[in-house]
Amino acid sequence: MISLSHISKQYGRQVLFVDASFQLNPGERVGLVGPNGSGKTTLFRMIAGEEVPDEGDVSVPKKLTIGYFRQDVEDMSGRSVLDEAIAGSGRLGSLHHELEDVQHAMSDPSRVDEMDTILARFGEVQEEYEHLGGYALENRTREVLHGLGFDDERIDGDVGALSGGWKMRVAMARVLLGEPEVLLMDEPTNHLDIESIIWLEAFLKSRPGALLMTSHDREFMNRSVSRIAEIDGGEITTYSGNYDFYEHERAVREANREAAYARQQAMLAKEQRFIERFAAHAAKAAQVQSRVKALEKIEKIELPKKRRVVTFDFRAPPRSGEQVATLDCVSKAYGHRVVHQCLNLIIRRGERWCVMGRNGAGKSTLLKMVAGVLAPDSGRVTIGASVTMGYFSQQALDVLDPDLTIEEQLQKDFPHESIGVVRNLAGAFQFSGDEIDKKIRTLSGGEKTRLVMARMLLNPPNFLVLDEPTNHLDLATKDMLLESLSRFDGTMLFVSHDRAFLRGLSNRVLELGGESGTEAEPHAYPGSYVDYVARTGHEAPGVHR
Repeated sequence: MISLSHISKQYGRQVLFVDASFQLNPGERVGLVGPNGSGKTTLFRMIAGEEVPDEGDVSVPKKLTIGYFRQDVEDMSGRSVLDEAIAGSGRLGSLHHELEDVQHAMSDPSRVDEMDTILARFGEVQEEYEHLGGYALENRTREVLHGLGFDDERIDGDVGALSGGWKMRVAMARVLLGEPEVLLMDEPTNHLDIESIIWLEAFLKSRPGALLMTSHDREFMNRSVSRIAEIDGGEITTYSGNYDFYEHERAVREANREAAYARQQAMLAKEQRFIERFAAHAAKAAQVQSRVKALEKIEKIELPKKRRVVTFDFRAPPRSGEQVATLDCVSKAYGHRVVHQCLNLIIRRGERWCVMGRNGAGKSTLLKMVAGVLAPDSGRVTIGASVTMGYFSQQALDVLDPDLTIEEQLQKDFPHESIGVVRNLAGAFQFSGDEIDKKIRTLSGGEKTRLVMARMLLNPPNFLVLDEPTNHLDLATKDMLLESLSRFDGTMLFVSHDRAFLRGLSNRVLELGGESGTEAEPHAYPGSYVDYVARTGHEAPGVHR
């Protein structure tokens, strides 16, 4: 179907591909992985025809339909969310809007002289629209938008009023509704909550076309793909299986290659000793020359590229009192919308509460009230004795000084720490080598998140309040953060859409009510997220497995 043959590509000194090849076959579901900057987005752009390789060929059948969801979203305004989603849904979307235009023209008295032409065009458009299933398009669009977290009020509202994250969801709906034969998806889960991620998993499984995607969500990748293509060091290597299989198989291949390298090095050393020992012996001259020529023909095995992982021994937090936080009949409303109504909760030392709830159920509002960022309308939030709190939200990124480098920011925050400790901390959060000299103003959202978490965990508080700490983090950093937090000897209250985080960290679950906050009473489950799924039969409120 789609073939990339012996491609090479570089930008200045940055080499992305060297004589690399890859093929995407009909109906295949492939996960694209590789370090940041390895060329994943460039590969997407070459398939979409937006870029060409410096060398080699990219072969895409002319009539093949390709849908491409990307991270940079174009400006959206002047339409409802529903119309914006329909507008981008390929031929059917174009017909939908042309049908509306023709209907307006038919009712325009100033165009009465053109009516025969307008009516003829209306008949043509209506026939093709009906043949392609157009009259089910609005209902299907609403279903997709509902799946991506939109309520009816938002669906019928102005798309221009949405935040960047919600516009991303509209852009995704447009691509999904187009029903392309090949779907390219660049980090589709970045702006989705867990309910929408689970819906998207089911949607992708139900569609017949090919899929090529990148994702920092291990669970989503495992459930959505059956082959992995890894870009690293200019090469593309494929693995038959999901992400967990890829990790295991990659480790096996590395071990085998290291063993083969060691055997070859031992053989080469033995041959070299023979050559050096008998180089001056006339009787052995023929043997020496034969072995020299044999060594020249041997293809040298190279050691596998090692991903550098820096470990950091995070310090133990001071001990808090038994009751860390108490919410006593806490209520909160935004205008007429009641988010929390007389919520009671006691968080005790050592508990790790994950907060579940649909969009609008008040997850972030709850964390803000506990953190003291937001006051309740009534009731009381009491923080216990000897509690030191660390609060992370996306707004926490604003505490960084954009004019400083990463190293300067850490030295400013921890003036009494040695440069070795500061650099080791930065390395543990994937800032190594020259990256520590990057200006904060140039960092991506994921890099800023890593830096804020690093600052929080050097001298950790004993109560962590974390609102979506994994947003924009790559898999390697997520794994490192999960491993670090699993050893955290304190109390946690957190919201996350990452099921590996939910499984690995929680020992308590708080499920909040519906969108109004009053449709269902909050439920506290005295077990982990794994227990919660087993007990309720769903992975998120209202979403069944």
